[in-house]
Amino acid sequence: MIDEKTFLPNADYWAALLWRRFMGTRVLDAGPIHPGLHLYAHCQRNTPGGVTVLAINLHTLPAFIEASTPAELFALTAPELQSRTVLLNGQPLALGADDALPAISPLHLQANQVALAPTSVNFITFPQANNPDCRTAGNSPSS
Repeated sequence: MIDEKTFLPNADYWAALLWRRFMGTRVLDAGPIHPGLHLYAHCQRNTPGGVTVLAINLHTLPAFIEASTPAELFALTAPELQSRTVLLNGQPLALGADDALPAISPLHLQANQVALAPTSVNFITFPQANNPDCRTAGNSPSS
């Protein structure tokens, strides 16, 4: 996850960071399988009742998923598949002074279709989901 020569984060570092921030330990049913669109659902870490969906769009065209409640989108993309630059909602991710993490800010979405960019990794949080399975388990700081 860290480049051995430069000690800078590789692309997978950013996905791992978002996983740790948003994906709790309790796994949920993500629904039917769609070729080229991988969906994983977990209770949202540190948000009782919240749900996080990891949506990986392997297609070269946008994909769409339905959102029944307001959501926050953290979309990881790159200018090219082999690029070392990773974009969060269109903005480059890079460490700041003294290796400080950049701001990790979502796009706020209303309940409707969520557009997933081609060849993207998307963390979609639903903090207001009020999922009964997520009210206490899989989202605590120790999880």
